[in-house]
Amino acid sequence: MRHARIAWSGGIHNATVNEDGTVLTLADGRHVPEADIVWLPPVEARTIFALGLNYADHAAELAFKAPDEPLVFLKGPGSLLGHKGFTRRPADALQMHYECELAVVIGRTAHKVRRADAYEYVAGYTVANDYATRNYLENYYRPNLRVKNRDGGTPLGPWMVDRDDIADPMNLTLRTLVNGREVQKGTTADMVFDIPHLIEYLSDFMTLYPGDLILTGTPHGVVFLNPGDVVTTEVEGIGALTNILVDDQTFYDPASGKQTP
Repeated sequence: MRHARIAWSGGIHNATVNEDGTVLTLADGRHVPEADIVWLPPVEARTIFALGLNYADHAAELAFKAPDEPLVFLKGPGSLLGHKGFTRRPADALQMHYECELAVVIGRTAHKVRRADAYEYVAGYTVANDYATRNYLENYYRPNLRVKNRDGGTPLGPWMVDRDDIADPMNLTLRTLVNGREVQKGTTADMVFDIPHLIEYLSDFMTLYPGDLILTGTPHGVVFLNPGDVVTTEVEGIGALTNILVDDQTFYDPASGKQTP
C-alpha cells in the first residue's frame, strides 16, 4: 500500500494513494484528486540518517575510495520537502547537484538488531533527493550544515510504500531525470553497505525509533543544476519524486507563489 501526507482543505491528512498517484483516499473514505492537494513528506521524521559514499561508483566519481565502515551524518527534519515543492538554489551555489536515494522508514523501536532480523524493523520505503552543494563542502568525510541541512533541500516522497510490497529492496533501479532527460541510473544492488548492515550498525550504538529515516546514498552520475531545472528522482517500485529549483528572487518573492515558509 502507498501512504501519503497531504495538505488539503485547511488541514493535514494521512491518505492512501491509487496506482498512478492521481487520487488519494482519506481515512474517512473521502476521495481527493491529486490536483487539489499539496504533497507533504510522507513521514513525520524523527532522526534522519544520511549515508555518504555508499555506492562505490559514486565514490570513484568524486575521486574517493569506498569507505570501510558507513559514513553517516544527521539531518534536521526542516530539510525535508514534499513532492512538487520548490527548492532554492542560492546564487553562489555553483556546484549544486541532485542525489537520488532510496529512503528506509523505521517502523519499530530497534536496539542492537541482528542483521538477519533487520527488515522486521522497517515500515516501508520512499524516495529522497538529497541535494548537495559541493562548493559549500568543507570535507567530503564530514558534510557540513550548509551542504545537507538547508531548509527544503531534501525532497521526500511522494508516498511511502509498505515494506512487504517490495520483494527485494536491494535490487531496485534508481534514476534521475533533469528536464525530462535521464542523467543518472544505478541499482541498489551496488550499495557498499546494504540495508540490513546499516540497521545493525546504527542500532548497535543508538536506539532507532518509528519515523526515523535512513537515506542510503546515491550512485554515480551527478551533474550540476541551474534555477528552473525540473528534477525527478525515481526508485523502481517506490515512486517518482519531482522537484523544481528556483533562484533567490523567485524563492523570496511572495507574488511568485513559490515561496517556501
